[in-house]
Amino acid sequence: MFAKINSIGLFGLNAFAVTVEVEASKGLPSFDIVGLADASVKESRERIKSALRSSSIKMPSAKMMINLAPADVKKTGSVYDLPIAVALLRVAGIARDESLENSAFIGEVSLGGEIRGVQGVLPMVIMAQRSGLTEIYVPAENVREASVVEGIDVYGVTSITELAAHFGGRNTITPAEKYKPPAESFFGALDFADVKGQDAAKRALELAAAGGHNALMIGPPGSGKSMLSKRMPSILPAMTFEESIETTNIHSVAGLLDKERPLVTARPFRSPHHTVSAAGLSGGGSVPKPGEISLAHNGLLFLDELAEFSRPALEILRQPLEDQKVTISRVAGSITYPCSFMLIAAMNPCPCGYYGHPTRKCICSQKQVATYLSKISGPLLDRFDIHLEVAPVEFSDLSSVDREEASARIRERVQQARDIQNKRFKGTGITCNARMTSDILQDACPMTAEAKSLLENVFEKLGLSARAYDKILKVARTAADMDKEDCIGKKHIALAVQYRSLDRKYWNG
Repeated sequence: MFAKINSIGLFGLNAFAVTVEVEASKGLPSFDIVGLADASVKESRERIKSALRSSSIKMPSAKMMINLAPADVKKTGSVYDLPIAVALLRVAGIARDESLENSAFIGEVSLGGEIRGVQGVLPMVIMAQRSGLTEIYVPAENVREASVVEGIDVYGVTSITELAAHFGGRNTITPAEKYKPPAESFFGALDFADVKGQDAAKRALELAAAGGHNALMIGPPGSGKSMLSKRMPSILPAMTFEESIETTNIHSVAGLLDKERPLVTARPFRSPHHTVSAAGLSGGGSVPKPGEISLAHNGLLFLDELAEFSRPALEILRQPLEDQKVTISRVAGSITYPCSFMLIAAMNPCPCGYYGHPTRKCICSQKQVATYLSKISGPLLDRFDIHLEVAPVEFSDLSSVDREEASARIRERVQQARDIQNKRFKGTGITCNARMTSDILQDACPMTAEAKSLLENVFEKLGLSARAYDKILKVARTAADMDKEDCIGKKHIALAVQYRSLDRKYWNG
């Protein structure tokens, strides 16, 4: 007897169709699995045998060969337990061919016959839908995550017994309702209204949020750098549905989804400690998992105490910041994870933190200051669109009883600017001004004659790089969008140039 069961495999974010082929023939009872399966897949034999016994289902007495096709692609994980178990139910006559032809199965089987949840369900369900399958059976634990995908019926399974009853027509499982995410709420989130003073820093971060620009903040301890950065999520623009699906895919593979709210609708905010390794940022493992930069995809990565991070960890950011993707190569293959994120970094100007402070004396030598700042390389510094000096907070600001502007009002302006960008870049795959490519930069950034003359003078006097030129144009484009102006003016160029001056103050003496 020969039968086929549909399943889905996963390597990184790359889902692929898998066919579980079963051949039962006369001979001594045996149960073998082939098809480039790793140890975790081959161990499914014992799990499934125990699960069938616990479910009072007699194991077919035959020589059985299970093949996981395509046989030249490595199969890992426990996701194939359920389709292999269904293959045995087919051999036992419990499941019929006509009920399996357009169905796929994914899930882990416990010794007691329960179906346990697995990671990466969303990209696998998307693959099943694209493959033309109309039904997919997943662990009940993952059903809300899987029900996000339109065009395919999702069935949540709790046990082998329930599945056997479903195939036997005794207790039919009904498809899950499609998950509809609730409206995003920022109630209880950290608010910019809590930050006293620092109006210049707030304006710069508002500009960064509107255009998706990277920003570096330098200032003494206690000036509010971390406080400002941790409130950035409250002013970021809303995610599109496509961005939500992309981000949810990554978090699904990493096993970080909320079971009750499986669709990521708020932009991620990741803030790794400065002891994080290069692999922790980029991702890694024998089957590479996404790192912090991929988990921040479509959101924000905040690096506090930037100069305390290891040099390899910082330098690994350079290429992903340009390409918006990171490729991890292992023996099993290469995986590419998307990582289009905003980078907000904060650091002190010297080891003691008070270099250039108006009232407190710095105790560091010039050599110590230079060594400390040299931890941030020129190429990495050049990838920050906005350089921002955060001054100490004045007593008059701290003691003021006036209410500061709330995040909700700032977010309205940010969203308006982002809506302008979405309209401008519709159909191009570009999500914000910071992601503009060089081929459309000139068309998207028309300038007045005064603005062009100012930029030319700045470029020649400061000796800017081509990357710095592009970033000044992008920031100026965002500033013009904030003012709802189609053409970049002189004031917008001046503002963008102002945000590119700290590298000359601190790194060039």
